[in-house]
Amino acid sequence: MKLPAAVMLSFALAATAACSTTSTPTVELPGGVLPEEQNREVAPPNFFDRLLGNDDRPNVGPCPLMGVLYDSARIVDFAQAGQQRYANIQYTGEMNGVRGLCRYVDADPITMALEVDMSFGRGPAATAERHTYRYWVAVARRGRAPIEKVYFDVDVEWERGEVVANHREQIERIVIPRANPEISGENFEILVGFELTPEQLQFNRDGRRFRIDAADNAGG
Repeated sequence: MKLPAAVMLSFALAATAACSTTSTPTVELPGGVLPEEQNREVAPPNFFDRLLGNDDRPNVGPCPLMGVLYDSARIVDFAQAGQQRYANIQYTGEMNGVRGLCRYVDADPITMALEVDMSFGRGPAATAERHTYRYWVAVARRGRAPIEKVYFDVDVEWERGEVVANHREQIERIVIPRANPEISGENFEILVGFELTPEQLQFNRDGRRFRIDAADNAGG
């Protein structure tokens, strides 16, 4: 699919790009989009400064909405297909929140930095203490299908006896060109979610889920 030049998305990290369509609503999870002064407090060291540089001019408009695609916010891997039981769980994942910063002045493109908080669970059917999850970051026009999507892998390792691991992903540079200075960030949204199989997606859409710490609480 050929993308319009005015809404091309550029990631600083190399990844495989693809296009996708969906009508699933988004949900802004805890964290959300914070006011600029609060972003200075929660961001990692130099996170804001790297984006702002030495230019202290205010943005000419608001940042794009940031959120997690509701149906893709969780992932459950079962050891055997079709057996959706607690004892058959290998690995789980959940996106807990997304937040970010943006920067654009004059006719500059929108430059963003993003953080995604995740939790990962190791179930009773897990056969290893390491597992790789894949998630995606997409840019969309507000209320429309994504116009570009990029995939990333997260390698998770649990300590011996540990069943839950928390992780924060940082995407340090997302660039959204603007066709003219009148186009603001509120015309776009940044979406994140796990890459899911059709079965995993249907599991989420059916409203089924297991607690991320189910294995830890089983003996309680």
